[in-house]
Amino acid sequence: MAVLGLVAAACFGVDGRLHDEIARPAAERGWRLAITLTPTAHRWLKTSGEYDRLTELTDLPVRSESRLPGEPRPHPDPATFLFVPASASSTAKLALGIADNQALTVLCEALGNPQVHVSVCPQLSEAQAGHPAWPGHLATLRAAGALVTPVSYDQPWTTVLDALPVAGTHQP
Repeated sequence: MAVLGLVAAACFGVDGRLHDEIARPAAERGWRLAITLTPTAHRWLKTSGEYDRLTELTDLPVRSESRLPGEPRPHPDPATFLFVPASASSTAKLALGIADNQALTVLCEALGNPQVHVSVCPQLSEAQAGHPAWPGHLATLRAAGALVTPVSYDQPWTTVLDALPVAGTHQP
C-alpha cells in the first residue's frame, strides 16, 4: 500500500472537511495515511473532535510535534505528499524553506527531491492572494517541482486527489 503524507494547516473548513473530503476518500482509494498537522490545525481538530476521526483512518500516529532524539520515526518516508489545506502563511514558509513546525519540516525535506511528489493546495482569501510576494512564493514552489492547485471555500477538496500520481510513477 502506497503511503500518502497528508499535511494540513489551519484554514477555513479544515475541522469539518479534512476527514470527509480528503482523508477518508484517500484511504478508500488505497492510500496508507501518514498525517501531519500544523500546531494550530492540531488544536482546531482536537477541539472539534475531528482529530479522533482522523486517527481511526490510519495505523500511523497523527503528528504535530517532532520526535525526540533517539525516538523511532513514526512515519515511513512517503513518495507522495499532499498539503491540503495549505494556509497562506504555511505556503509562504514552505516556499522560503522555513521549517518551524513538524508539518513544514516534512514538506521542506520532501520539496525538491525528484523521487517525491509534492502537491500544495493553498486556500486563502483574495486579500492574501493580492500580497505582492504571493506570486513569487507559488513560482518558487513550482520551480522546486511542486504541483500547486488552489482549493476554494465552495468546491469539494476531493478533486485534488485525482492529481496525485500512482506511487513510483512521478517524473520531475
